[in-house]
Amino acid sequence: MDELESDKHVKYILSIEKKKDDVEALLMEHLRINGAYWGLTTLDILHKISAVDPEEVISWVMKCYHEDCGGFGGNIGHDPHLLYTLSAVQILALFDRIDVLDAEKVSIYVAGLQNEDGSFSGDMWGEIDTRFSYCAICCLSILHCLNKINVEKAVNYIVSCKNLDGGFGCTPGGESHAGQIFCCIGALAITGSLHHVDRDLLGWWLCERQCKNGGLNGRPEKDADVCYSWWVLSSLIMIDRVHWIDKDKLTRFILNCQDKENGGISDKPNYAVDVFHTYFGVAGLSLMEYPGLKSIDPAYALPVDVADW
Repeated sequence: MDELESDKHVKYILSIEKKKDDVEALLMEHLRINGAYWGLTTLDILHKISAVDPEEVISWVMKCYHEDCGGFGGNIGHDPHLLYTLSAVQILALFDRIDVLDAEKVSIYVAGLQNEDGSFSGDMWGEIDTRFSYCAICCLSILHCLNKINVEKAVNYIVSCKNLDGGFGCTPGGESHAGQIFCCIGALAITGSLHHVDRDLLGWWLCERQCKNGGLNGRPEKDADVCYSWWVLSSLIMIDRVHWIDKDKLTRFILNCQDKENGGISDKPNYAVDVFHTYFGVAGLSLMEYPGLKSIDPAYALPVDVADW
């Protein structure tokens, strides 16, 4: 079996910041704070977060903050959104610098996006998705401010998105998808509400996501993709059914998606690498206890030593 090219992945991640005019940088310009979270968390899992200047990172993150409302944008000057607010809080948690935040103001912003039915809008424009339920609950938990929302209503809304196959969709009646399942299971795990889940039924649906090449897909009849090494594995771990898949085959699939010369991991073997799949590939290996990696919390998506609230 191939080995994880840890040093090359570190060099790849550190090189991304210097390439501000290439296609990848331009395509990610609107969600740069998400990219920073993916890259920095990967470095931490690889025990290399010391390769960056924490004060420089924190200074940039706080420039994405909207003091008027308490939320964060995806980049400097961009509108605030729950997706970016969670990434900002997670980055600050990585450096143990939550203290730079006005936690009260950020939590009020997040709580203000809860709707009457318990769902969450992503921003002021009102789109509803269980991704945003996870972002809100995870963010408020990190800030120790879950009491700012109606947790019971939030849980009931997530449960209303459960399907007959045991999976969850983005809204009630939405198709089951591994990414949405992670968001729902993660939110339920954080709130101590996993008793709402049929673990065997959902576990069966999730383990069927393993393809012949060992990789995992997000829904039936789709190709395997490295990112589902996180979405599926983390969910299986949270419901205690991870032993239902072949970890060795999945490990080989992830390692086969590495760029062994320049670093980085792609979604499929021999495809172009990016920081998104590099993070989820390394995080997936961490979930499978690959040697030399920090352990990552399956609900908070942060290294265990960071997520030890």
